[in-house]
Order: sequence, then C-alpha cells, then structure tokens
Amino acid sequence: MSQTPWLLILALGILLPSVFLFLAKALQTAGILKTEIAQRLSVVLSLAAAYFIFQEQFNQLKILGIALGIGAVLCILFSHRQSTGQGNQGMLYLGLVWVGYALIDVLLKYTTSLGLQFAVALNLMFVCALIISMGYLLIKYKSLGSMQNIGAGLLLGFLNFANIAFYVKAHMLLKDSPAIVFAGMNILVVVFGVIAGLVFFKERLKPASTLGLLLGLTSVICLAYAMSA
Repeated sequence: MSQTPWLLILALGILLPSVFLFLAKALQTAGILKTEIAQRLSVVLSLAAAYFIFQEQFNQLKILGIALGIGAVLCILFSHRQSTGQGNQGMLYLGLVWVGYALIDVLLKYTTSLGLQFAVALNLMFVCALIISMGYLLIKYKSLGSMQNIGAGLLLGFLNFANIAFYVKAHMLLKDSPAIVFAGMNILVVVFGVIAGLVFFKERLKPASTLGLLLGLTSVICLAYAMSA
C-alpha cells in the first residue's frame, strides 16, 4: 500500500463526480447541443496530450482517421440542433466539462503505468468518488435521496466503473497509441448512440446524421489500419 498513488486516486475521486455536476449545470444553462459538443470535443485536448505528453507519433492514416472522426461527431451533433435558451450563462460550465473530461482521459491513461496497482487504484478512486458524492448530497440536500434514486445511482455507477475499467485496459493493450483509444472511444460512443436512437427509439435518420455515421465508420477503419501500420 506504500506505493499506492493516493494523489492520483484523490484527483480522480474528486474529478469524476465533479464533472457529472458540471455536465448537469451545462445542460441546464447551455442546452444539450453545446454540452454534447463540449463533452465530445474534449477529445481534441486528449489528442494534444497524446502528442505532447505521451510523445505519440502521428502518421498520415492516424491523422486522417482522427480528422474524419471529429467531422463525424460534429455532423451528428449539429443534426440535432436545438434552442439553448440561456445565452452565454453556461460558458463557464461548458469550459469545465471540456477540460474536465480531457483531464480524466489523461489521468486514466496515466494509471496504465501502474501495472498491477491499476486494479487497486481503480477501486479506491470509485470509493473516494462515492464518499465525496455522499458528502455533497448530505451537505446540500440533507439526504441521500429515495431508495429508487440510490438504486439508479448504483446501477449507473456500476456501468461507469465497467466502462472505465475497459477503457484503461484498452490503454494498457495499446500503450504506445493513446490517440487511437482517445479518438476511438469518443467516435464510437456517438456512432452507437445514433444507432441506438434508430433501433430503440425509432428516430429518423437526417442527412447530416447519415454523413456522420459514414465518416465515423470510415474513421474507425482508418484508425484500425493505423494500429497495424
């Protein structure tokens, strides 16, 4: 336990619940469209970190895949344009969402250097996030909420835990290509979100969404080939 990265655990334990709060505030003050753009385009900061911090080399195929992916995300997001209501009041929260998601990406990438300590760190950071979240609820609302809310929160927490565990595992398997993991995750989340909307919620596919899906699939193919280049 003497080698346990407590500072990293504390940082992520604070960041994880904080970014969800910033996300909620951004949705309230800036609307869904701007919040989605801020959240997904945090990948730009993550990719900059891959180049400047983790010293990843970008070949032409990787750059093409990333550019197509960002184009795909923008096409899909702008196909769902909505009125946002409160003008510039949400800009602070949008900025916090943008930076917060990128910072979490970078810190999770760093956990891959911990080796066997990764599993310990992951569990401890979620325990830390749980304690901080409970403290926030008790201080602000004097209650942890109803059993239904607690159950839903635990389910979402479990899914988030599994998501992060697989995400870090991907970084461990592709330790020399963090940009592929950063970009691939963000692109596929948006693409599968659109597919889920079509299949489960019977949404109509708009021209911009169709273009976004095609760009997204092409991007993933480029990134897959870049892995073996």
